[in-house]
Amino acid sequence: MPHELDKILISASKPDFEKRMGKFRSTIMRAARSTSLGSRENKQVTDILRNVIKRGDQAVAEYTEKFDGVKLTPEQFRVSNIRMKKAYMEIDKNILTSLRQVIDNVRNYQTEIFIGNFEHPGIKYTPIQRIGICVPGASAPLPSTVIMTAVPAQVAGVKEIVVVSPPRHESSIHPAILAVCHELEIEEIYQIGGVQAVGALAAGTETIKKVDMIVGPGNKWVQAAKKIVSGDYVGIDSLAGPSEVLIITNEDANPAWVAADMLSQAEHATDSSAIVVTDSQQLAKETLAELKKQVKELQRAEEVKQSLKKFSAIVVVDDIAKAIEMADDFASEHLEIQCGDKSREIAQKIKNAGAIFIGSYTPVAVGDYWAGPSHTLPTGMRAKFASAVTSNDFIKSTSIIEYDNDQLAQCAADIIRLAEVEGLNAHAKSVKIRHET
Repeated sequence: MPHELDKILISASKPDFEKRMGKFRSTIMRAARSTSLGSRENKQVTDILRNVIKRGDQAVAEYTEKFDGVKLTPEQFRVSNIRMKKAYMEIDKNILTSLRQVIDNVRNYQTEIFIGNFEHPGIKYTPIQRIGICVPGASAPLPSTVIMTAVPAQVAGVKEIVVVSPPRHESSIHPAILAVCHELEIEEIYQIGGVQAVGALAAGTETIKKVDMIVGPGNKWVQAAKKIVSGDYVGIDSLAGPSEVLIITNEDANPAWVAADMLSQAEHATDSSAIVVTDSQQLAKETLAELKKQVKELQRAEEVKQSLKKFSAIVVVDDIAKAIEMADDFASEHLEIQCGDKSREIAQKIKNAGAIFIGSYTPVAVGDYWAGPSHTLPTGMRAKFASAVTSNDFIKSTSIIEYDNDQLAQCAADIIRLAEVEGLNAHAKSVKIRHET
């Protein structure tokens, strides 16, 4: 009897392969662009942002009640230091120990790659003054997101860090998120989320001061809001969400581990994607069998199955070269390579990925929680032009130019000539006047 997950197996040996892959790719693209310009969702997001910008706190309160089911006055938006400290004191000490270690890991990595200390007379680096971090709290609380965004910002020298997260845990923010904020000495936290939080951060309200940059992952609504306000109101990191993984495998991979890694992304939300590309028909069949087995063991099995059926696939291709080509086309947020001793060689050939996880002992969870690089990564094929969040995203550069009389005299004729070619006589005059007797 056919199983509901059987249809996610797509093989190049079948005559309808190209058609099915084209349809699947279009589905992924539509999900990633569901709130793009002209869509009904985009209009809804724009209307919410416009209302928040116009009406401030009152609009934020109304949308928080409407979307999160929590009634707050503007005075209640900000989480008190007392509540933060309480969450910190009550957190399991073993969890706190682990959190402190990952903070160290991230801080060390982000410090090593930071370019802001580079000295050159022609450029000056300055930290962004004030940033806002969107921390998801709907399907699961993500204290790790605070670490993966705030610590790089702190390494860069950002002085003001604001955290927003929806009040989905007992009408407030999950205590694990508050505890991490306290550990990182972040004091400005607001229990608001969604589009209304992005609008409040971008434009400011009566109680929430405007930020200069918004970072962090989120659902399609949050990402659409970030996209709309970017450039005009604030800077953003990238469009990060829904979550996705693509896994390149061969016969050396462990199908049980591959299936587990697919499920680890599919459990984020029903629009998350998990794709396996392999040159082994046997590995594909065994991975599918493991998926059917393991998904039944999950608490959110039905939601995960929805994600698998609509946005996931196990694709059998003719060779690994085709798998690499497909990986570069999908430009996945997370790219795992489980091909035995060939894994590193394959990784070197990849051009487009948010983060690459090499070998069978490097699941995405290592990057999500521990290794040091931020887990805030570009999604929706945007890794073709966007990158992971790093400490270098939280600084801006200013060009420094200083000429003396002799230096200007040496190049004056060239500057004048170029300005006159462009018909900008005042530009030419600004140089000439300095050397007129």
